[in-house]
Amino acid sequence: MRVQSLTLVAASAVLLAPTTFPDAPPAPPLPDPARILLPGAPDRVEPPRADRSGVRVGPALRLPAVRPAPPSGVGPDSGAGARPKRSGNEGPVRAADLLARVRDCDPVSRGRYRSDAGAPADIPVCGSRDAVYWKADLDIDCDGRPGDRCNGRTDPHFSPATAYTESDGRPLDAERLPYVVVPGPSGTWDPREEDVRGGSLAALVHGDRVRYAVVGDVGPSDLIGEASYAAARSLGIPADPAGGGVASDVTYIVFKGSEAEPIEDTAAAEKAGERLARKFVDGG
Repeated sequence: MRVQSLTLVAASAVLLAPTTFPDAPPAPPLPDPARILLPGAPDRVEPPRADRSGVRVGPALRLPAVRPAPPSGVGPDSGAGARPKRSGNEGPVRAADLLARVRDCDPVSRGRYRSDAGAPADIPVCGSRDAVYWKADLDIDCDGRPGDRCNGRTDPHFSPATAYTESDGRPLDAERLPYVVVPGPSGTWDPREEDVRGGSLAALVHGDRVRYAVVGDVGPSDLIGEASYAAARSLGIPADPAGGGVASDVTYIVFKGSEAEPIEDTAAAEKAGERLARKFVDGG
């Protein structure tokens, strides 16, 4: 996360009742933040980003003989409570199915987040039994191991460190690893209370695309809506750290208690993410 100083928001708002993603009136300016660090996160000393409001922008098969169907109402799958059998080849989880599943919001945050410095605080973190989710913009996180596109020349706020590291202790690679950024723990919300931590699996939805990522970095405790260079590219979002991203309509779904191990195994994260997304869509 390009803003390395984590802030503690002393928000004590009452939990919001279940609703849809709402539009809320602008909140008063937050007090000057106090600097905190997650346990185990590297101390990255660097002036915080003052504003994140830039442009985001063969042969035939021989089939066995078919047995006559049993009379209506006979058999183990008959009756009003019988479930239709699945084909076992349902295909990838669709964006529309995930969005329908998170249409309603039961807030787990005790307040709301800003998408950028100076923007209204109108984004709640919502939750269900299996996941937490929010809808926001997507700012580009280019931190971690420097590469051709993520380095001190391309990103004036570049940091060579990430809150979580690969299995060998090196920082994550934002150019190659799709990861999302969660807010630092505060009075508004502490991700750890919902069993969300480094390596937790996430589904990202933008338009008709669904992509899978891991939780890889921690950001300011009052802002939400950020993902790595690789995550943005996978969603078809401009990934230039100096002016890329998109201003709205990205849905972040993080599955509670999940973990990609090792965190840098993209193929394993995609496979596990698809499985968890299917379970989430099916309500189980």
